[in-house]
Amino acid sequence: MQRAQLAEFLRRRRAAVRPTDVGIAEGPRRRTAGLRREEVAILAGMSVDYVVRLEQGRSSQPSEQLLSALARALRLTDDECDHLFHLAGHRPPPAEGVARMARAGLVRLLDLLGGTPALVVSDLGEALAQNRASILLSGDHTGLSGDHRYPVHRWFVEGKRLAVVPPEERERRSRRLVADLRATAARRSGNPEVRGLVNRLLAASAEFRGFWEDYEVAVRRVDRKTFLHPRVGRMTMDCETLMTPDRNQQLLVLTPVDAESRERLDLLHVIGTEEFPAQGRRG
Repeated sequence: MQRAQLAEFLRRRRAAVRPTDVGIAEGPRRRTAGLRREEVAILAGMSVDYVVRLEQGRSSQPSEQLLSALARALRLTDDECDHLFHLAGHRPPPAEGVARMARAGLVRLLDLLGGTPALVVSDLGEALAQNRASILLSGDHTGLSGDHRYPVHRWFVEGKRLAVVPPEERERRSRRLVADLRATAARRSGNPEVRGLVNRLLAASAEFRGFWEDYEVAVRRVDRKTFLHPRVGRMTMDCETLMTPDRNQQLLVLTPVDAESRERLDLLHVIGTEEFPAQGRRG
């Protein structure tokens, strides 16, 4: 860990981020160049004291998860993110395979979308970043570990569907998840992470095996989903998918299809996140 260089890098990157880039109004009395330490702490979900110690070169070695949070808060590019990890004494997130860091430009789009639910996912569906509206709609799925981070595993193995998906949509949702995984497995043929996930699903779920044997293939691009939210009830949303050129990450944007769904989404912004406690972090 190169503490002095890490401290200098973090200070300079913090000063380079405009408050408006992260949805913070600058205000007439603002004197700080870039973000304040308190703002970085809020955006990264850590204490102000730890941000101070990092910038003063007095901290313990930050974890990879903490570095990822800092990179998102400071809107680092891919190269800057790799540099951050090197300075902290960690191997950077892999460039190939399932990307663990949402692209900085996609994260900025999440901020710009404001009250519209949106999230950045990997090509295996792992949530890499979510805006507040997305968390209000379906809960916070960032930072999960192990197979728990993949929606196809939560769906078939953990049964994370009955409470939020209408019965009439469950088979269609199952087929879309499996067909999308088929497409990813073919595109990344031989990748041990994808192959391992498929093999574990085949072993754990007879239902998954049945859909897998149907050999349906379809990349997720456009979908319509209905959510049975515990606080506001049924909402039907159109889901548009925007892919990065390498197809490793996707931006999912969900918009209400009717006035009733829009009204319930607006109500959800008022109610908050009481019904969605933090997801368990599993290994």
